[in-house]
Amino acid sequence: MPSTPARLLAIAALIAVAGCAKKAPPELPPPPPSPAAEPAPTPPPPPPPTAQNGPRPGSRAEFIAQAGSDRVYFALDSQDLDSDARATLDAQAQWLAKYPNVRATIEGHCDERGTREYNLALGDRRANAAKNYLVGKGIDAGRLSTISYGKERPTALGSDEAAWQQNRRAVTVVPE
Repeated sequence: MPSTPARLLAIAALIAVAGCAKKAPPELPPPPPSPAAEPAPTPPPPPPPTAQNGPRPGSRAEFIAQAGSDRVYFALDSQDLDSDARATLDAQAQWLAKYPNVRATIEGHCDERGTREYNLALGDRRANAAKNYLVGKGIDAGRLSTISYGKERPTALGSDEAAWQQNRRAVTVVPE
């Protein structure tokens, strides 16, 4: 007859193995109905007649629609706002004043010419020029942040004046 500790060890092993035994699964649910038996889904109800059919108020789409554009353009090696840029920023300021809880980021961009460091600095000056203009129109500076991407995120590819002109910009980004 085995010694008591060996016997206890054998009993413990049997209990552990018995505890790991698989139990019979509970009764399975019935199989899903065949595809032919499923009723067609009902279409969603039409919007109420008073619902707005345009962009959602306070959205990026409404911002672009009402401001006319989310971007302003600059001359070569410049951060000066021309009359077109000021008109766009005036419209952006009106929209931002209408939604005082919306925050925005102003991105500064450049064309591909110049060094990376020069373009990052120029993009920063462009973003801040747009921000300072909006602040001058009454928008709280705490709602506006700036970032410069320099030449790293071109909107138009190409090495000609048409592409460069599109890439010299500041973009006001509001959340979806």
